[in-house]
Amino acid sequence: MLSAKPLGGLSHIRHGFFTREGGVSKGIYATKNCGYGSDDTHEHVKENRARVAQALSVEPDKLVTVHQTHSADGIIVDAPWAPEEAPKADAMVTATPGIALGILTADCAPVIFADKQARIIGAAHAGWKGALTGILEATLEAMVSLGADHDNIIAAIGPCISRTAYEVGPEFRDRFIDDASQNETFFAPSIREGHFMFDLPSYVETRLHEAGVGAVSVMGQCTYGDQKRFFSYRRATHRKEPDYGRQLSAIMLRPID
Repeated sequence: MLSAKPLGGLSHIRHGFFTREGGVSKGIYATKNCGYGSDDTHEHVKENRARVAQALSVEPDKLVTVHQTHSADGIIVDAPWAPEEAPKADAMVTATPGIALGILTADCAPVIFADKQARIIGAAHAGWKGALTGILEATLEAMVSLGADHDNIIAAIGPCISRTAYEVGPEFRDRFIDDASQNETFFAPSIREGHFMFDLPSYVETRLHEAGVGAVSVMGQCTYGDQKRFFSYRRATHRKEPDYGRQLSAIMLRPID
């Protein structure tokens, strides 16, 4: 489990960016695959998620994830749900203690949020599409609706694919530049003619700053490059593997004594 230093100093939360290590899954899912959307054994995924919950000191049924669709949709969470009842969304926000908000990733950026004063937290799945269409801003809007203040919010960007591993075509770059001409700065020429290397973590960081977040922390690990610690959709695709695992990142409000 990795932690973000700015969040580690907040006594009212627990958080962690969990790696693929320390689970029970086998083969391409080894070892802590937390994604029910994979073809891994259901019981293995359940046990892996239980281990995440244990590390956060929360009951397994209080660790919730959503059915992620690369949207800009966020929801407010008041109570946990069963995995098969997970709503479609790509961000969650809560002011309810004892519920761990979990984000599943395998190259996309997991972003967790906490107001350093108010007891309000959030978690977002920020792939390129969600980040471009507003999932980060939707998360912040939901937090503010519960009483958070932009200036007091700390956001931490977890392990995700880095620019050195994220080659894209010209149509991908054009979509970003059509949205905002300054987005050109997030692309560098690839060794392959007509292609570019996209800097997802820097793009997410910039969107957060532009949205008025008080502080942003970037963990900096590359999911593609670190096979030992992280699952990677792109790495699995390049190897022509039939499926891939998902690591989980989570944040929760500590119960009030």
